[in-house]
Amino acid sequence: MRATVIYGERDVRLDEVPDPVLSTGGDAIVRVVAACVCGSDLWPYRGVTPIDEPHRIGHEFVGIVDEIGPDVTTIKVGDFVIAPFYDCDNTCVNCLNGVSTSCLNGGWWGSDDKLGGFADGAQGERVRVPHADGSLVATPAAPTDAQIPGLLTLADVMGTGHHAAVSAGVTSGSTVVVVGDGAVGLCAIIAAKRLGASRIVAMSRHADRQAVAREFGATDIVEERGDAGVDRIHEMFDGVGADCVLECVGTEESMDQAIRSTRPGGMVGYVGVPNGGAELPIKALFGRNVGVNGGVASVRAYVEELLPEVLAGEIDPGRVFDLQLPLSEVALAYAAMDERRAIKVLLRP
Repeated sequence: MRATVIYGERDVRLDEVPDPVLSTGGDAIVRVVAACVCGSDLWPYRGVTPIDEPHRIGHEFVGIVDEIGPDVTTIKVGDFVIAPFYDCDNTCVNCLNGVSTSCLNGGWWGSDDKLGGFADGAQGERVRVPHADGSLVATPAAPTDAQIPGLLTLADVMGTGHHAAVSAGVTSGSTVVVVGDGAVGLCAIIAAKRLGASRIVAMSRHADRQAVAREFGATDIVEERGDAGVDRIHEMFDGVGADCVLECVGTEESMDQAIRSTRPGGMVGYVGVPNGGAELPIKALFGRNVGVNGGVASVRAYVEELLPEVLAGEIDPGRVFDLQLPLSEVALAYAAMDERRAIKVLLRP
C-alpha cells in the first residue's frame, strides 16, 4: 500500500510500504477514507523536532473496517469508524480515569505497539489498529460525504479544543480568550460556545481565520500580541482579564500571552504541543492565583459526547478543512500548512 514517510526537514514522501496484517487478536485493519495533516506534524517537518531516521507519520483518520481479529467483539467489518490520534484499550485504570492518552497498553500511530505488532501512520491507505474495541468508535450509520470532515475532527482537533475548554472550566456565563487561530483554536471556540461562554475572544491576525472564528461563535477579535495584546484583553474584561484562557499553540510566547490574559483566580486550559522553551512561571501564577490545567487531550473520552452534534449539524468543526487534496499530493499538503495557505488539509486516499 501507499503511506506517508517523513525523511527530514521539509521532506515528506508517499512510499510503497508493506500492507498491514492482523497479528494480535484484538486488532483491526481500517481502510482510510480521510486523513489529514496536523499542526503538530509541522514540528518535525520544519526541523524543530529532530528526525533520526525516516518514519511513518499521521495520526488522524476515519475509515471503514476491512478486517477484524478473532478477539474483537464490538467493532464489525463494514463499520465506519473514527480513530483517536492514539491507540488505547479503553479499559485500563488510566483510561477509566479519563486519561486514555496514558493508556497502560496503548501507543501511537506510526510505531510498534506493545503487543508485538505495528500501528500504521494515519496518512496512508490502511491502518492496523491494535485495540479495535478500545480505540475505534463506529458511527450509527454510514455518513454522507459532507459529514466526513466533521467526523475527522473528532480524531483530534475538535476533541482537543473541547479539552482546552473543559480544562479551563468554561461554563455558562464564562468569559473566554482563545490564543491560537489554527484548527485547534478554532474548534476551542466551538467548544466554549457549546459550554455556555458569554463572550469569546479570538486572538487572530488573519482575516480568513477571523471569519471562521466569528462563524464558530467568537464575539470579539484581538489582533495585538505581547504586552499590547494583554493590555487589550484587560481593557475588555474589567481591567483584570478573562475567566478562562485557552492556549492552543504550545510556544513560550503563546503560554505567556495566555497566563497574563487570565484574571486573578482564573484558569488557563492548555493543549498546544509544547515547543520553543515554554515553561510555567510558578511565582507569577502563585501571586495571582491563576491555575493551569490541561495537557495532551484524551479525545477518545469525548467522541460519544460530540458525535451526535456533528451528525446533526449542530456544530460544524469540519469547516477547519479549507483545502482537500489526494493522498498523492501529501507533500503539497504539508507545504500549504507550513506556509499558512491552509488552516488544515484533508487527505483522500
